[in-house]
Amino acid sequence: MVVCYCAALPQIETRTRVVILQHPRERDMPIGTARMASLCLPNAELHVGVRWDESPALAAALADLARPPILLYPGPGAKDILREPPAGPVTLVVVDGTWSQAKTVVRDNPILHALPRYAFAAPEPSQYRIRKEPKAEYVSTIEALMYCLGALEGRPDEMRSLLAPLNAMVDAQLAAQAKAPQRFTRQVVKKKPPAPPPLALSSRWTDLVCMVAEANAWPYVGPDVVRTPDELVHLALQRPATGELLELVIAPRGELSPSAHFHTGLSPERLHAGIDRDGALALLRAFLRPTDIIGGWGHYSARLVHESGGWLPEHADWHLDLRAVAQRKLHQRLGSIEQFAASLGPVEQPRAQGRAGRRLAAMTSIAHRWRA
Repeated sequence: MVVCYCAALPQIETRTRVVILQHPRERDMPIGTARMASLCLPNAELHVGVRWDESPALAAALADLARPPILLYPGPGAKDILREPPAGPVTLVVVDGTWSQAKTVVRDNPILHALPRYAFAAPEPSQYRIRKEPKAEYVSTIEALMYCLGALEGRPDEMRSLLAPLNAMVDAQLAAQAKAPQRFTRQVVKKKPPAPPPLALSSRWTDLVCMVAEANAWPYVGPDVVRTPDELVHLALQRPATGELLELVIAPRGELSPSAHFHTGLSPERLHAGIDRDGALALLRAFLRPTDIIGGWGHYSARLVHESGGWLPEHADWHLDLRAVAQRKLHQRLGSIEQFAASLGPVEQPRAQGRAGRRLAAMTSIAHRWRA
């Protein structure tokens, strides 16, 4: 059924500039509200994507000196925008997607880390009755904008007109469901054939190199925190086909984060006793071959090595995200890499130190299981 809410769209002028960053998986959702909100607000722009650090459009929006940017995202250090709205016009950056998608976008885009953060607690239940939220106090994107713009513009009653198209869509959807005939049919679920193994686990097994990188990382949150780039301090690589191992502990050049030893599993003394970064990157370059495929659990390790100046293969299939492969296979939450590896069977004993060693052992165990 096609539902049109165009007649219910208000036009609301605001001094606030609204920038909506929509996760690609939300773009085609027929009951999404980000597009709806952008149609109601002439001073709003909607961008679709996951990576924003090299986006000219977002960079231009964040450089608006007359309307400094703020990020609507909860977490430690976030101010209550309903109680403490910033003075003067601002650029309000909103991430549209599921909570998991929004978390990924904020985490993986350093350009967002330095923005002052704001959040709020919805004063009333959501009217988005056709989509289940993780918690009762969560609201849709258009409802979040209604509350935030009400505080920023000082016109909360006028901003409630943003609910008109939402209610029109929800009412039409519920009416269509009520009129639809109830069909009770037995559904035969056909078992899908197993997906073929990735190229790196079949014909190019000898090219696979599992890699885990750890960082000296400072907290991202807080409106007064100056974003410090993550610094590579521990690197562990292994070729599952041969067992060949490379482990590098790299001395930090900057001040060591108070939590670095906790996350890496290495003492501050061990980290400071590491080798120079340039020497470590030279050893990495000597270990890797141009035909290698770098296996990772996500993209963080590869990105950290690249941003630290490390050489990585440059061919089209140079990276294999084992976490993404697992998600496509199982369609379920995986937990940590250690938990997922243990769910498949016995895990190899770590051959490298710290958390990187445990994760590398888990990753190579996963690769061996899938190849078998």
